[in-house]
Amino acid sequence: MGKEVHATEQDARDLTEDSRQKKWTNPSFMRELFLGNLRVDLIHPYPAEEEERAEFAAFYATMKEFMRDHVDSDKIDATGEYPEDVVDGLRKLGAFGMKIPKEYGGLGFSQIEYAKVMEMLSTRDGNIVALLSAHQSIGVPQPLKIFGSPELKEEYLPRCARGEISAFALTEEGVGSDPARMATSYEETPEGDFILSGEKLWCTNGTIADLLVVMARRAGTKKISAFVVETDWAGVKVEHRCHFMGLRALANGVLSFKNVRIPRRNLIGDEGRGLKIALTTLNDGRLSIPNASIGSAKAALKVCREWSSERVQWGRAIGKHEAIAHKLADMAATIYAMESMTQLATSMSHQGTFDIRLEAAAAKEWVSTRTWEIIDDTMQIRGGRGYETAGSLAARGATAIPVERMMRDYRINRIFEGSSEIMHLFMAREAVDKHLQVAGDVIDMKKGVPEKAQALPGIISFYSSWYPSCWVPRGTYAEFGPFARHMRAVERGSRKLARQVFHGMMVHQAGLEKKQMFLFRVVDIANELFAQAASITRAHALRKAGRPEAPRAEELADLFCRSSQRKVRRLFHELWANDDNLKYRVAQGVLQGKQLWLETLLDGFEAEAEAHEAAQPQAVAAV
Repeated sequence: MGKEVHATEQDARDLTEDSRQKKWTNPSFMRELFLGNLRVDLIHPYPAEEEERAEFAAFYATMKEFMRDHVDSDKIDATGEYPEDVVDGLRKLGAFGMKIPKEYGGLGFSQIEYAKVMEMLSTRDGNIVALLSAHQSIGVPQPLKIFGSPELKEEYLPRCARGEISAFALTEEGVGSDPARMATSYEETPEGDFILSGEKLWCTNGTIADLLVVMARRAGTKKISAFVVETDWAGVKVEHRCHFMGLRALANGVLSFKNVRIPRRNLIGDEGRGLKIALTTLNDGRLSIPNASIGSAKAALKVCREWSSERVQWGRAIGKHEAIAHKLADMAATIYAMESMTQLATSMSHQGTFDIRLEAAAAKEWVSTRTWEIIDDTMQIRGGRGYETAGSLAARGATAIPVERMMRDYRINRIFEGSSEIMHLFMAREAVDKHLQVAGDVIDMKKGVPEKAQALPGIISFYSSWYPSCWVPRGTYAEFGPFARHMRAVERGSRKLARQVFHGMMVHQAGLEKKQMFLFRVVDIANELFAQAASITRAHALRKAGRPEAPRAEELADLFCRSSQRKVRRLFHELWANDDNLKYRVAQGVLQGKQLWLETLLDGFEAEAEAHEAAQPQAVAAV
C-alpha cells in the first residue's frame, strides 16, 4: 500500500492551482457575471429545443418501457443488489454506450440527449442513474474521449459500449478533496511500464467494474497521473463493499492495488496531468447530477400535487391551505428555474464553444441543493405517509409512494462529484481569477517590494476604468417586455457583486481565501443571478416561439425572480453584517473542549462501547 503522505496547506494550494485550467479561451457567462458584465448575448436567445432524432426517440421510448416493466425499484432497494437481468437488459439496449461515438460501437448520443435520458431515469430509480452515470460521465469513456490516445480508444471504448462497467478511483482514506496527500503511487519499470500500489475509497461501480480510471502519484514527486486499469489484473482487489443510507444497490467499495503492472500505453494523456484530466472530465460529468435532479424534483412535485388535491383537513383539500399552497408554488417556480439553468448549461456543453467550468459547477451545486429542499418539503407534505416505507404502505393497503426511499436515495447528490462546499470553493477561486491576474502580486506574501511596485502601473490602469464601470447601468433590456425589470435587476446585481468581490479583496487581501463564508455568499449570489437570467431568457424564448406553455412559464419565471431577488438582497447584506467571526471563535472553543458540558449526557456510553469492542475478539475465538 502507498505510505501516508504529509502535505502542508501551501502544498495543497499549489497542486490545485497547478492543475486548474488557467486560460479562458472560450467565453463564460458566469465569469463575466462575476466581473460585473451581464453578457446577455451568451444566453439569449435561449437555445431552441432541437428536433428529436428518430434514432434517439426510439431508444428513449424503449428505455422508458424497460424501466417501467423490468425495474422493480423497491426490490432493488430491499436486496441492495442490481439484478443481473436488469444489468443485462441495459447492456442489450446499449445504455452503457450512450455517449460513446458510433465508430467505437456506442450510440453516439449528444450531451443533450444523454441529459434527457438521465432525467427520465431519475424519476424511477436512483441506483440505475448512479450505475450509468458513474460509468459514462466519470468512468473510462469520458476521459478517454477527451484525452485518450487513438490506441486506448480503440482498445477500451468498444468494451465500455458493450457493457463492461467502469469506475473512477480518486478518493483515498483521509484525503478526501485534498489531492496533495494522495498516497497511491506508481514507479516506472526499466521497460517503461508502471507499477502501481495503494488503496482507493468510495469507488462507485468499483465492486463490479471491469475497468477503472485510477489516479496515482509518481513516487517521490508531486506528479499525479491517470491510468486505465483492468480489475482482473494481478494485484487488484476489492477489499470492502461500502453500504449507505440510500442507493443501497450502489456497487461502491474500497479497492487495493498491490504491485499492479500497468502497460505504458494505458497512461491517459501526459504523465503528471492526471488531476487536470480529472477536473476537466468532471466539468461535463457534473451535469449528470442536475439533469437527474430535475427528474427527481418533478416526481416529487407530482406526489405533492396529487396528495394536496385528495387529502382533506378541516373541511378542504390541504392544497387550499396557504401553508401548503406556498410550498407548491415555490416548488413549481424553483423546478422551472432549475430546468432553465441546467438546460442552458447542458446546451453550452453540447455546443463546445463555451468554457463551462463555472456553469457546470453552478448547476451541480444550486440544483442539487434546491432539489433536496423540494424532497424535504415533499416529506413534510406527505407527513407520516412520507416517512413510512413503500413496502409498509402497500402491506396495509395504501398507495405505495416511496418518498422515504426518494429522500434516502437523493441526499448523496449534494456530495457526489464535488460536495456543495467544494463547489463553492472552486467557484470562488474562479470568481477572483481576473483580480489575481491583475493584482495578485500585491497581495501575494511571497512577492517582494520590487515585484509589488512593478505591478502597480498595470493595477492602476485596469481598475481606473473597470471599477467606475461597475457603477454604470448598461441597458434597458426592453426586448424582454414585462421581464425587462427582472433582467435589469440581474444586471444591477452583477455590477454590485463585482464591486463587493473587489472590496473583499481590498479589505481581506491575502486572507480572503480563508474568509470562506464571505466567498460562499458571493457564489450563492452569482448562482441566483444565473438562475434568474436563464429563467427570463427561456420564458422570453417560449413566448416568442408561440409555445402553449409560455404563459405558465412566464408566471413561474416571475415568481422565481421575485423570490430570488429578495434572497440576493439578504445575501448582499450578510456579506458585511454577519456573525462569522463569533461563530468561528465558538467553533474553536468547541474543538478545544470548552463546551463539553453539553455532552455530559453521553458520559459512560463510550466506556461501554470500548468494553464491548474489546470483548469481541474473545467472543470470535470462542466461536
